[in-house]
Amino acid sequence: MTDLLDLPLPDVASAVQRGETTAEAVTLASLARIERDADLGAFLHVAKDAAVAAARQVDEKRRRGEPLGKLAGVPIGIKDALCTKDAPTTCASKILVRKRPGAAPDPADGFRPPYDATVVARLRAADAVLVGKTNMDEFAMGSSNENSAFGNVRNPWDRSRTPGGSSGGSAACVAARLVSGSLGSDTGGSIRQPAGLTGIVGVKPTYGRVSRYGLVAFASSLDQVGPFAADARSAARILEVIAGHDPRDSTSSDLPVGAYEAACDRPLEKLRVGVPEEYFAEGLDADVSASVRAAIDALAAEGASLTKVSMPHTRYGLATYYIVATAEASSNLARFDGVRFGLREEAAGADLQQMYAATRGAGFGPEVKRRIMLGTYALAAGYYDAYYKKAQQVRTLIKQDFDRAFSNVDVLLTPISPTPAFELGEKTEDPVTMYLSDVYTLPASLAGVCALSVPCAATPARADRPELPVGLQVIAPAFAEERLFQVAAAWERLSPFRGRAPARAS
Repeated sequence: MTDLLDLPLPDVASAVQRGETTAEAVTLASLARIERDADLGAFLHVAKDAAVAAARQVDEKRRRGEPLGKLAGVPIGIKDALCTKDAPTTCASKILVRKRPGAAPDPADGFRPPYDATVVARLRAADAVLVGKTNMDEFAMGSSNENSAFGNVRNPWDRSRTPGGSSGGSAACVAARLVSGSLGSDTGGSIRQPAGLTGIVGVKPTYGRVSRYGLVAFASSLDQVGPFAADARSAARILEVIAGHDPRDSTSSDLPVGAYEAACDRPLEKLRVGVPEEYFAEGLDADVSASVRAAIDALAAEGASLTKVSMPHTRYGLATYYIVATAEASSNLARFDGVRFGLREEAAGADLQQMYAATRGAGFGPEVKRRIMLGTYALAAGYYDAYYKKAQQVRTLIKQDFDRAFSNVDVLLTPISPTPAFELGEKTEDPVTMYLSDVYTLPASLAGVCALSVPCAATPARADRPELPVGLQVIAPAFAEERLFQVAAAWERLSPFRGRAPARAS
């Protein structure tokens, strides 16, 4: 039975739909694996009772002869930045956790939203089983999942290394096959980078393709919800379920949702592939470069045509992102003040400003404070034009780079990260070095286009590191997600990494 969790997500759903197994059996197998691999730190909250109850409802629907949804009985993890009415939502932050005298902050005491995020509601409607809330960098701010207030997430390929961030828990639980899929959020690479470092597929949809209603905001002009899965077809099925217009999100598009799963069967003949020279510059690990270039050459041998393209404003992506995103974060996080949600620190006296300062000082972690201060500075009178306005102008230039590239090619292929997964603690003392982990994912976010990471290869084992996954980034124009899945699935049919998974914990 537990072998089902090693199969692609559509196969799990089909087995439940055909009655070859039950949703309850699959759910119990998933919960057992989560308990076995608790040392990964992938989950902040495991919804055992609710998950089993939901699975039994799916089984009862089948017994009554009712049609089951596309994700029937499939166990799914939910990033803890997404609101869930039946489970706490903490964003891995102490500020969203009620304080108990003499006790350490516990995610179980986290804020309880009165509603589900739209994507969560759509998963439930498709008969998915939500098994728990996954660990993350606090308020989605980080590239290694070391900024969580409740402990690190570990990479299942090497537990001394990071799974990436900020959606590290969502990536790790899929990579370790604890669940068949999960949801994360991607602001500057927070789905794609951890997918690349853990050897799975992670999708950042076009801005507006998936509703943000119920996603706790980091940077509202950049945030997007997307799926993780072990393979492209599985990720495509999840995206088909969660995508589409939502009247509760004014930024969501009313364009029709594509046939993403069917796109996985399309051949590559006549597909025009662009290779941006700026993504293969100094700082890229030699093994990562070799793996990505080999994948690009293999796709060319299958019928894709290669074209070198230049995207000159890529070099400004990092600086632009860390002005725009921090400015928006400083505004969005102002709502967490000790009045309405979670933690309240009562300061001496009755001064409201002191209570605000005490609560935010105790509740926010160092990285969140750093970004709030950077963003507040960039928006301050006298600095707005020099920083925020200039960053938005450069953002337009970055988008124009993509527009020019896509006038000549159908997709772009690049690395996901400059290096494979790095050791926990390796970059925590140097924020700029940590920020550089997302240098290849930030531009697509700033441009609002769609992109995904698909496993490319594994680095050769060396004296200083074991064999580790490498991700290939596929970037397509806005609302061209079908091209992403076409390329990713075609590569999976060729990939030397196909079917590989981390060694199972004993």
